[in-house]
Amino acid sequence: MMLSDKEIQEYVEKYKMIEPFEDNRLVKLDKKISWGVSSYGYDIRLSDEFLVPQDNSDIIVDPKNFDLSKFKKVKTESYTIAANNFVLGKSFEYFRIPRDILVVVFGKSTYARCGLVVNITPLEPEWEGYITISIINPLNHKIKIYANEGIAQAVFLKTNSLCEISYKDKKGKYQAQKDITPAR
Repeated sequence: MMLSDKEIQEYVEKYKMIEPFEDNRLVKLDKKISWGVSSYGYDIRLSDEFLVPQDNSDIIVDPKNFDLSKFKKVKTESYTIAANNFVLGKSFEYFRIPRDILVVVFGKSTYARCGLVVNITPLEPEWEGYITISIINPLNHKIKIYANEGIAQAVFLKTNSLCEISYKDKKGKYQAQKDITPAR
C-alpha cells in the first residue's frame, strides 16, 4: 500500500519521519522546483552541500576504496555539473523510516527533462539520516542544480507484515549519516 498525503503527515507526527516537514500542497512556487508533501509522496529538497570530483581525469572512483582526497566539499546555493560528470549531494530533510515502511525515490521530472539523472537507493525500514544523493550529468553540456529546492520524490510503501531484520537491526553502514557519505 502506498501512503497518501494524509497518511504521510500522520507518520511524520507519530515517528518524526521527515524533519523539517513541509506541507505546501496549496502553495504555488513561482520559479522554484517544488518540495514538500504531495498527493502520494514527498518532494525532497537538495541541501547546499556538495561533494564534487577535483578537476582530474585520472580519478578512479572505487566503491571499495573511495579516495576522498580526489573530491572537494562545496557549499553553494546552486551548482553547475560539468558534462559527463557527477556530484554527491544530500537531502535538506532528515529521515527516520518506521519498521513497516520502505521508501523508493525517483528524480523529479523537471530535472529529468534537462537530462539529469538522480539516483537514490531505497530507504530501508528503520534507516535514518540525511540521504546521500548521486546526481549525474550524462550529457555533453552542463546542467545547473539548485539547493533548497526539490530534487527527488519519495514514495512511501507500507508493508502487510513487519520485516524480521531491519536496517537498524543489521547495523547498516550508512545508518544515522549526518554528512554526504561516499561509498564505504
